[in-house]
Amino acid sequence: MAPPVDWLSRLLALVPVRGRLDIYCTYGAPWRIDQARAEVGEMAYHAVVAGTATLEDPSRGPPLRLSAGDILLLPRGEAHVLHDGSGAPAAAAHTRTGSNLLISENAGAGERLDMLCGHFMLARPQDRLLRDYLPPRLVVRTADPGAAATVSGTRDVLTGLVSLMRHEAVSDSLGGRAMLDALSTALFTLTLRLASEARETPVGLLALAGHARLAPALSALFNEPGHPWTLPELARLCNMSRATLARQFQERLGQSASELLTDIRMTLAANELRKPSASTGAVAETVGYQSEAAFQRAFKQRMGVTPAQWRRAASSTASPVPSLPS
Repeated sequence: MAPPVDWLSRLLALVPVRGRLDIYCTYGAPWRIDQARAEVGEMAYHAVVAGTATLEDPSRGPPLRLSAGDILLLPRGEAHVLHDGSGAPAAAAHTRTGSNLLISENAGAGERLDMLCGHFMLARPQDRLLRDYLPPRLVVRTADPGAAATVSGTRDVLTGLVSLMRHEAVSDSLGGRAMLDALSTALFTLTLRLASEARETPVGLLALAGHARLAPALSALFNEPGHPWTLPELARLCNMSRATLARQFQERLGQSASELLTDIRMTLAANELRKPSASTGAVAETVGYQSEAAFQRAFKQRMGVTPAQWRRAASSTASPVPSLPS
């Protein structure tokens, strides 16, 4: 019998993510970074290794202070500004080519900043399952003195991974570029894991995962998306009333369980449609639709194109078809 697969592993099988470290910033205050909007299908990340940084919220909220050990993810890919917080004109920065990536430096004499900046690349249009269910900005703090140690030890593991990334960024080691990309990919998974374990999880999938009583429902939706799940069934799995389950999903996820299930199904369908041997009717049945017409309507509504249009577009790419873990 195959071992059970957790919801996050299922999610990342449905929506493959690849990471890339772009630049290592080492600045003295005053400094400023103006980062343009991410390319379609990408989301930026910043990992503060030493020093502090201030993020000007892209959604015009209050500035956010980042400290050493903080990792910032911007799932919506907005243009954003990071600076030292002094308000002084930034010292001129210059970029040089290191052994494995670009290194940006300045002549500022104030507080030092060490920061790793990169991006994650997500398959499209499946990326909406991640993008729409994560907060606009996600920060995890690995060095928060007031945070309790996680049972899984994720905080320590993530701290070690960022430290290893910095080492690879400044060293002249064989295979360094490959290491940095692989570590960046792992950074995404560990960041989501730690965020789901935080005491105050943001709204979205992470908030749902952080609620222990809702875990059975989340696992069921990701592991058996083709099952005709009903609210009473999911409520029984969680030992809740139907009304309580519906309220918890809406409060924590911002969506109903049925809406999440539909998004999971359409993402799985998009992957299945890339297989030449899979007919549209067979894909519809796999993701829980008895009517091919109903499936086609749901797919067009969620993905913006018909199954046939998606299949034609996907067949012109050389990307491999991701497989769900068994």
